[in-house]
Amino acid sequence: MTETDIRNFEAAFGFTPEDSEVEVWPDVWEAYLTFNALRTQWRMGENGPTGLDYSVLSDIIDFLGINQDKGALFNDIRVMEAKALAIMHQ
Repeated sequence: MTETDIRNFEAAFGFTPEDSEVEVWPDVWEAYLTFNALRTQWRMGENGPTGLDYSVLSDIIDFLGINQDKGALFNDIRVMEAKALAIMHQ
């Protein structure tokens, strides 16, 4: 996938190039890594994405070797998911 392909994909969901640059705080780094690994796991409905496919979450966490409390990690991911959905459905 080229840089142009990525920008076009992001634009389809309302993102701009400026949205690509973010600062991730250390206390949510593992949640970010997990959320990023889940980026292809959106459940789709008639009106677009409806949420992440949680059935793969444990496998992703294990694959990444994340040892953080899974309850806290899940809560952080849900916050990111909710914000992403709000942006995608604007």
